[in-house]
Amino acid sequence: MVKWITLAIYLAIMTGIGIYCRKKTANVDDFVLGGRNIGAWFTAFAYGTSYFSAVVFIGYAGQFGWQFGTSATWIGIGNAIIGSMLVWIILGRRTRIMTQHLKVSTMPEFFEKRYNSKGIKICAAIIVFVFLIPYTASVYNGLSRLFEMAFDIDYSYCIIAMAVLTAVYVILGGYMATAINDFVQGIIMLGGIIAVVVCALANKGGLFSAIHKLKEIPATPEGAYGSIFGPDPVNLLGVVILTSLGTWGLPQMIHKFYAVKDDNAIKRGTVISTIFAIVVSGGSYFLGGFGRLFVTQEEITTVSGKLAYDSIIPKLLETAIPEVLVGIVVVLVLSASMSTLSALVLTSSSTLIIDLIKPRFKNGLGEKNQVFLMRIFIAVFIVLSVVIALNPNAYITTLMSISWGALSGAFLAPFMYGLFSKKITKPAVWTSFIAGTGITIIHMFLFSLGFFPSLTEKVRSLGLSFNILSPINAGAFAMIMGLVLVPVVSAFTRKSLKKDEAYVEEVFTCYKG
Repeated sequence: MVKWITLAIYLAIMTGIGIYCRKKTANVDDFVLGGRNIGAWFTAFAYGTSYFSAVVFIGYAGQFGWQFGTSATWIGIGNAIIGSMLVWIILGRRTRIMTQHLKVSTMPEFFEKRYNSKGIKICAAIIVFVFLIPYTASVYNGLSRLFEMAFDIDYSYCIIAMAVLTAVYVILGGYMATAINDFVQGIIMLGGIIAVVVCALANKGGLFSAIHKLKEIPATPEGAYGSIFGPDPVNLLGVVILTSLGTWGLPQMIHKFYAVKDDNAIKRGTVISTIFAIVVSGGSYFLGGFGRLFVTQEEITTVSGKLAYDSIIPKLLETAIPEVLVGIVVVLVLSASMSTLSALVLTSSSTLIIDLIKPRFKNGLGEKNQVFLMRIFIAVFIVLSVVIALNPNAYITTLMSISWGALSGAFLAPFMYGLFSKKITKPAVWTSFIAGTGITIIHMFLFSLGFFPSLTEKVRSLGLSFNILSPINAGAFAMIMGLVLVPVVSAFTRKSLKKDEAYVEEVFTCYKG
């Protein structure tokens, strides 16, 4: 009863905020960017809650806590320093200034105006729409597994219910509703993760006792699951790169800087988002590192012989958390996930309408019609994501890695370099798009979809220290390749800049004075 009451109160608040904010979405700028008037606290919490969802708390914390032990905490530290603090310091102010100067609302629009190319915009919009779908599906997947544990409700019903709730408050209130909800959800996440970690450690006799028990679990080297760098530091680094550097090129994350109010909000937001990441992400991975103390390998081994990593954290919670706190934990993960989902569906639908559909109308598309179509395509996007998520055999980490690898592999380098350098060329942007999506898609077909089992077994038999089979490492490689390729290709294609020299100079006037 306590669980249901807690959940009902939370859902009522979220829906109420959506209804309240409906009156504040009179035009596209209001619906997509909240009128570009969002303060430090709301922006920082929107960034943090979009960053961390059930994907992190259920999927990544469970799988990598199992694989790396307490050293998985390095992932959370990387998320705080690289994925939060540095991205705010390096990209925050310049993104806000240039996007306002160019009057753009989406990342594809930014690419069009920055590089003076409609073709680049169309390609970017297609990449955004296609590769945000598996990420959204991974969030539904993680969220539904927790609800299945807490309420004993069928997995598929959980997914559909979460999809309906997402649709209600995002369709009603747009970005303003998500920003206010993110703030409420962020407070719940901060309190909830601290409570969960404390309860889990108390269940095993405290911090030092729990670490001692981890070190007693057989590992190579001995005691690795309770050590600083764990049993596999090489592949741990790949996870840190994907989950930390990835935010620099994700449209739903960078979008937060479009809407921030001013430079002072950027400075305050940097501190707030970093602290938020340390608590939420660091706490999640730290918790996951103790998964082996609560779950045996036999308990998470499926009939096919695979390990059901996504069930580790739900089983841990079932064992370690008092029944009275389960409702709070459910709301914690629901909060984390709903904020991420709202950012994903809003980014995808706005990109589709503003960058693909609107340009097809010769006489333009009115503000009300654009907002109406965005609401329609939010529903379409959610339905597509639900269809993918209804496959319970899809690992949360695999779905997210495919999405982040393609999006950040394609966008990170041309976006970041494009804010700072006048010398980045169109061919370099196209190269990054092709390399980022190409590496991800090729790896997905070779290893993730099971089309070539003999190839997978052959690679596995090589026993390489760097796991080539991992979609996470493939995503990290795609991002690094983009950072290398863009300046190199730009150096070899510098002549293509001549016809756009005056245009580029005008773009960069926003930083003068």
